Amino acid sequence: MGLLDIAAGVFPRFRHSRVHALAEVLPGALGPFAAALSLGVGVLLLLLAHGLKRGKRRAWRAAVVLLPAGAVAQFTYRHSIVGVLIPLVLLAALLRHRGQFAALPDPRSRWRALANFVLMGAGSLVLGLVIVSVHPHHMVGDPSLADRMTHVLYGMFGIEGPVDYQGNTSWTVAFSLGALGLLTAVTTLYLALRPEHPAARLTEEDEARLRALLARHGGRDSLGHFALRRDKAVVFSPSGKAAVTYRVVSGVMLASGDPIGDVEAWPGAIERFMDEARIHSWTPAVMGCSETGGEVWARETGLDALELGDEAVVDVADFSLAGRAMRNVRQMVKRIERAGYETRVRRVTDLGEAELRRIRRAADDWRGTDTERGFSMALGRIGDPADGDCLVVTAHRAGPEPGPYGDLRAVLHFVPWGADGVSLDLMRRDRSADPGVNELLIVAALQAAPRLGIRRVSLNFAMFRSALARCEKLGAGPVLRAWRGLLVFLSRWFQIESLYRFNAKFRPRWEPRFVVYRASADLPRIGFAAIQAEGFVTLALPLPRFLRRRTPGPRPSAHGGVPEGSVRAA
Repeated sequence: MGLLDIAAGVFPRFRHSRVHALAEVLPGALGPFAAALSLGVGVLLLLLAHGLKRGKRRAWRAAVVLLPAGAVAQFTYRHSIVGVLIPLVLLAALLRHRGQFAALPDPRSRWRALANFVLMGAGSLVLGLVIVSVHPHHMVGDPSLADRMTHVLYGMFGIEGPVDYQGNTSWTVAFSLGALGLLTAVTTLYLALRPEHPAARLTEEDEARLRALLARHGGRDSLGHFALRRDKAVVFSPSGKAAVTYRVVSGVMLASGDPIGDVEAWPGAIERFMDEARIHSWTPAVMGCSETGGEVWARETGLDALELGDEAVVDVADFSLAGRAMRNVRQMVKRIERAGYETRVRRVTDLGEAELRRIRRAADDWRGTDTERGFSMALGRIGDPADGDCLVVTAHRAGPEPGPYGDLRAVLHFVPWGADGVSLDLMRRDRSADPGVNELLIVAALQAAPRLGIRRVSLNFAMFRSALARCEKLGAGPVLRAWRGLLVFLSRWFQIESLYRFNAKFRPRWEPRFVVYRASADLPRIGFAAIQAEGFVTLALPLPRFLRRRTPGPRPSAHGGVPEGSVRAA
């Protein structure tokens, strides 16, 4: 209906309607106003269509008002009975099924105002150019494309442009362009000035309850501590013994990892999660849950699960640099140590505030992107007093000319995984540091783990690891080889293969991780929401590497991240 209203407002009237004689008794000045009204109603209906599909109550209310307005505009400008009947039939259907439109509004952010201005502005320019050009018989002369574009820009601000028309056509075009400009301005101002409700904020009370659950059950999932990100929301089970943390991104209610707390109470928290998704008409999804978590989600909700990749977990008791399999790592570590690097492995509580500030500043400066990346496998902070059990591993090398952070050259940050484990959060290094410093830090952490009471260390997450590993075995078929070829091609941007090989250096055991989803048709939307949450996209996708300006040295990596010289993947 929105497209029909736009077409009715853009294209010239047809004069062969049977009710043309009746419509002619209306004041002639109503024609340009009706054209602008039809155009405005059509644009607004297009904006409301997605909300109506999701059952949003506010979208229903707005559509109930706009449909009769569009019918009046169609009758006044186009003199069309069909243009009146269609919106009235839709209006009757909306009124008849009003009970289906009960979903609450989404959390909102003023970033939507900027997105609206960009998208509405671009769409209005294109549509305005069509409006200016669809009246060739009434146009004076043959204005150039530049003149027509100038006329559109002026018209959106209510100013007469360089294109002239005969008769009332100039008024029709002027009112239509003015309506486009007004719609762009009003919708942008509305989004910018309305009260902002962030998508998710973890309150102090929620954080305290989550920490209590992690203290009792945190050893179950290596991603449990990442539930303490303060840009997540949380729902608890009725008993309070389990919780699910999430963030809403583009209409997707995105949870990460397994539920926190007692497994027996997981169904209650999952039910609350699904109820919240249903109330707001959000698409439920879970990123990076374990096999046990995926089974519980599937059993309790009827959702499906798909293997996403594998988490590399090193058992400290089994780790050793000895043997042929570890020769490359052993040689790299010895070479870095001979170059003058030394390592320090400490808890956050053992660091002074001055050194913590230095590490924070260095980590921010060494980040390879302007956007802080991470959601499911990143904490988003270093050295918080509440995170005293976190592990900080640093590499130092004194030089003739100390850098801005003294002898600090690289840093690893691990979060607790129960009482006897840690999980890699971020990995940052000075771009001038020698290759291999990340391997040195990981080995240092594994070697220091026994004295710190750590028995297991979770490293990076490798997407599609099993597919790459199977292709290396004898007898891999053509379909599997084609899939590997695609993954290798995508590794030019996301470093899928090199991340797997980097993790494999430390001989870990691989723990599968899954994405849980409602329907296959939701997977593209869930994937886009996930890369938004992880920080890979804001208003636009990042440029491929060959289009970006080259910077010296490798990019840093993090949990769910990548080895040296690659762009972090989640």
